[in-house]
Amino acid sequence: MTLTATFPSATLRMPVMHARYIRPVPASLEQRFVAGDELALKEAFDEHGPLVLGLCRRVVGNDAEDLAQQVFVAAWKSRHRFDPSKGSLKSWMAGIARFKSIDHVRAAGRRPSTGGGEAADFGEMQADAERVTDRMVLTEALSGLSGDRRRVVELAFYGDLTHAEISEQLAMPLGTVKSHVRRGLETLRSELEASREQI
Repeated sequence: MTLTATFPSATLRMPVMHARYIRPVPASLEQRFVAGDELALKEAFDEHGPLVLGLCRRVVGNDAEDLAQQVFVAAWKSRHRFDPSKGSLKSWMAGIARFKSIDHVRAAGRRPSTGGGEAADFGEMQADAERVTDRMVLTEALSGLSGDRRRVVELAFYGDLTHAEISEQLAMPLGTVKSHVRRGLETLRSELEASREQI
């Protein structure tokens, strides 16, 4: 006895799946830096070098270039500790520059004085290094905010305007103003925290 299966006369068709090429999303500078891509180190130096050098120059003066190089060496050696979700590479490097500058000032304070002048108070110099770093990091982070958000945050803090006054001045809904201020502050806070993280 032979068993035969019966199928409907209409042909069953499977949906045709077309293979599409999906272009990979390029890794960010931060991701490539953490992964050990040496080209990312050069790009980081080109992009963030002026900030790091400027910060070192404000704190230590003549030794700034050597110290800035030490900052990049330290950042590269400890790149596995950088977490892009917590802040930008720029802020993290600014933090390393802060600590390296303070260490440099501390070491210089232990050396015998040859100039005969009175050494500056180390605590005052450390506080100055922290103020300079915070100001530079916040300025950089503020410039990175989108146009409307940056304008709202500037009016709130530099202009000392209330949310309602900003809303009226910019003809922007009050809820949007509050949202811009809240998100802007979150961004500034995360950048500041990244700059204060020790390696």
